[in-house]
Amino acid sequence: MLTSFFGKSKPVNGVAISIFLIIFFIIANFKAWFLEFEIFNFLEKLVVLLCLILSVFVLNFIAKKNELTQRSAYKILFFVIFSASFFALLRNHQAIFANICVLFALRRVISLQTKKVTQKKIFDATFWICIASLFYFWSILFLVVVYAGILYYLPKPKNWLIPPIAVLAVAALTQSFHIITYDQFYTFSEWFQWSNFDYSKYQNLEILIPVSIILALTLWSLVQFFAVVNKASVSMKPSLNLVLLSLLTAVAVAIFAPTKDGSELIFFFVPLSIVTSIYFDQKSDKVFREVLLVLLILMPLSIPLIF
Repeated sequence: MLTSFFGKSKPVNGVAISIFLIIFFIIANFKAWFLEFEIFNFLEKLVVLLCLILSVFVLNFIAKKNELTQRSAYKILFFVIFSASFFALLRNHQAIFANICVLFALRRVISLQTKKVTQKKIFDATFWICIASLFYFWSILFLVVVYAGILYYLPKPKNWLIPPIAVLAVAALTQSFHIITYDQFYTFSEWFQWSNFDYSKYQNLEILIPVSIILALTLWSLVQFFAVVNKASVSMKPSLNLVLLSLLTAVAVAIFAPTKDGSELIFFFVPLSIVTSIYFDQKSDKVFREVLLVLLILMPLSIPLIF
């Protein structure tokens, strides 16, 4: 049974999930990657694919290291399923690059609970989010999660000054790179991306169907998630709350995103994968979880065939 297979974290799970992701990435990018072959474009796509695979394993590391979920493969499976359901996401290099940077930042923020090298972690988290914003401007909103981490773990006044220093560091490095490479300044207009509130593409069934399924799954999983948070130890509650805040921040990023084709949801899929994994890690409703898991796996498989 699928729940038995993915309910354990083994190398074979990671390999199977990675192959699943690679197949869908190739399908989504087949025309640009092969039919219109250019060596530079091919290498760029390859780097994007490697970043996407790396995102899977960074997510797995965050959840395991901080004991956010049990030692199962559900979280990486769900992230891949959600991502593979939107071909626009698999073609959006900027969103994929920004997402891996945000993951690096979340790793540092959640690890603040150890109270080790905390100031460096705050700096690193802010640094990565600023780098992410260079690819996808509205990912800058994840700075809210950094400040929430400071509030939970290190509410001393001096720690609130670290993120602005990291922002200035990224700004200085970015300006230096542009002056050296392009002999010009990097302006705000190059960084900023105007929001787009046109949701007409969501009327297309290939986007509407997976979004509806994922939204229903989110609401269902959150019920169990809140129950887990209420029962969690004092030391674990801040980490789970940070996951929830990341979920809400990702919603804001999707709302203000410059495109509305499904690719903007990639930031939402990271915390959602953890929340959904927590539900699937429960021992109750085994038959229902089995049926639901089959339906979720069929979702990305059926959309390309139908549409």
